[in-house]
Amino acid sequence: MILLISCAVFGQRPATPRKSAAPAPAKEAAPVESNLKKAGTNDFLALVRVLKEWGFINSSGEYAITPQFENAKSFSNGFARVRSMGDWGYIDKKGVFVINPQFEGAEDFCNGLARVYKFKNWGYIDKTGTFVINPQFNDAEDFNNGLARVKKGVLWGLIDQKGNYTVNPQFSALGPFSDGLARARIGKDWGYVNKTGKWEINPQFDDAEDFDGELARVRKGTQWGYIDKTGTYSINPQFDAVGKFIDGLASAKKMHQWGYIDKKGTWAVNPQFDQAGDFSEGLARVKKGREWGYVDIAGTYTINPQFDDAEDFNGDLARVKKGTQWGFISKKGLYTINPQFDVANDFSNGFSLVRKGTKWGFINSSGILVINCTFNDAEGFSK
Repeated sequence: MILLISCAVFGQRPATPRKSAAPAPAKEAAPVESNLKKAGTNDFLALVRVLKEWGFINSSGEYAITPQFENAKSFSNGFARVRSMGDWGYIDKKGVFVINPQFEGAEDFCNGLARVYKFKNWGYIDKTGTFVINPQFNDAEDFNNGLARVKKGVLWGLIDQKGNYTVNPQFSALGPFSDGLARARIGKDWGYVNKTGKWEINPQFDDAEDFDGELARVRKGTQWGYIDKTGTYSINPQFDAVGKFIDGLASAKKMHQWGYIDKKGTWAVNPQFDQAGDFSEGLARVKKGREWGYVDIAGTYTINPQFDDAEDFNGDLARVKKGTQWGFISKKGLYTINPQFDVANDFSNGFSLVRKGTKWGFINSSGILVINCTFNDAEGFSK
């Protein structure tokens, strides 16, 4: 139960940008020291495992809730799901059960309700643990804008917060609503429906993704393109894989090489990379041969290929791997934290969760171990 990384493309995982023209890294960063020093706020707690039991620590590395649970998930909206004696319940930040263990499965609260699994079916409870919608579904998703996707038998439909069907189960698959439309499948073909279940774009695609703004990625045969909300192709299917449009460009793969297209489908950065990620913070990670670097929207290298692996920029930092070790670089390609961790996660709430050997701990943005690597497993700080 570890957070990791991964940059998505659509229809396939991306990873690849463009042409060379700029410097590289190499600056010393502060060595990792072992020191229990605050780096965040005690409003946040991190889930940790010691041997077989799960508990929670505060930002000083002290136990806020002693390890005692068979399984647990991070805090969300003030509650954490935990398993005790085989059943799931919910605790508060003092470790007190606010909803006693009684469920075979449980998910986080969202919009006041949580999905729980009991009697081999899914239902919904409120924050007192009372069922507002009795277990009756083979699968279920969170409520969003008053509606939830649920599965009865093999078909998906929509319910309201009273558990009444607003759209009867009829779809083989049903995605989340985005800008008023949801991708849906009947048989083998995908189309898009509105919140009444009416087809706005008839089933006709071999694969489809959610609308992101005014466009959605769709596949016809083996080729991907983009449609608008009327179902008209804005970019005809012609690519082996495509990513999201960010800053006006999307990664696209053609003949085993990745480049970047604009919203007219014209190559803004010609296909030349073995892998390419979506743009993040103005830069995209790209792979040429065996090494990763970063390019700008012109396709020019701002950080030359030199890393064995690389992730998207998150703020001003990106995780990179040299050999077997992970560290962090700035947008100038300089190491802010030298590669020294077997695993490293993005910074969140002032900390990065890292692993050295088999044990997990937390560093601050200077690379200092503020919470020693002593845990058998861990997740990031949350509240």
